[in-house]
Order: sequence, then structure tokens, then C-alpha cells
Amino acid sequence: MNRAHSRYQVMIEADPELPIIRITRDFDATPAQLMRAHTDPTLFARWVGPDGTDLRILDWDATTGGRWRYVGSLGGEEFGFHGCFHEVSETRIVQTFTWDAQPEDVALETLWFEDLGDGRTRLHVQSLVDSFEARDQWLASGMEEGVEDGYAKLDTLVAEQG
Repeated sequence: MNRAHSRYQVMIEADPELPIIRITRDFDATPAQLMRAHTDPTLFARWVGPDGTDLRILDWDATTGGRWRYVGSLGGEEFGFHGCFHEVSETRIVQTFTWDAQPEDVALETLWFEDLGDGRTRLHVQSLVDSFEARDQWLASGMEEGVEDGYAKLDTLVAEQG
């Protein structure tokens, strides 16, 4: 998928005063469509990660108090991630996010879906990590490519869902 053809750009910002990463992206989708794409494991597996990623959902309970775990395969390597859903509401998800390779670096993520009207939504993601060092490692990990590729695939997915 060619990110250059996406209608909207991803903004990824590192907070200068707190170990937080903020991601913002607009979509031609309703908040309900985006919420479903983030909570339905079959849909989620279709869009998350860099192009070419094969995602296997191993555990998924997208409810308040639930948990999740998945493994992505790309280029012969596997990358596991897991966490807990602390809140799942109509417009917001609060969850933990842990990369298996760095189990000591647990992020607290908050996602919310801002209805812009006319079938458009702004997705906000805020990830709070344990330290500035951990935050900078995440930013240097290739995260940007995975986010951009994933959101381009999400554009396609929500367009198919109508």
C-alpha cells in the first residue's frame, strides 16, 4: 500500500514535558466504524501493522476488564504484543500495551474518536510510557511506518464496510 496516496496524514508527536506519544489521524468513517475496527478481532487483524504483516489474534476480549494478545509475522520474524482493556465505551478505549520483547515497558494508551460530522472522524491516540528513554525507543523502532501503513489499510477497510 502506498502511503503517499492517503488522503490524510498521520501526526505523531512526542510531548516535550512528559513521556507521551500522541498520534492524530482523520478518517472518512464514523466513530462507530472506527470503534468496530478497533474492537472486532477479525477486522483488527486486517489493518494493524506494516504492509505484509500477518497478524494472528491469540486472545481477545474487547470489553472493560478484558484482555488481548496478538502476534505479527513479517519477513520471517514474529513480534508479540499483549495488554488489558481498562475501558471500552462507545467513543473511547483505554488499554495497556506491551511489546513482548520489552516486557518492562508497559504503555497506558487512550484512544478516542472525535466526530467531525459528514461521516468523518478524528482518531486521537495517547501513549504514556515509563520514561523518556522508552518513549524515544518506541519512536525509533519503526513505529511510524507501521502506524502509517496500518491506517492506510484501515481507510480501505472502512470504505469496504460502507
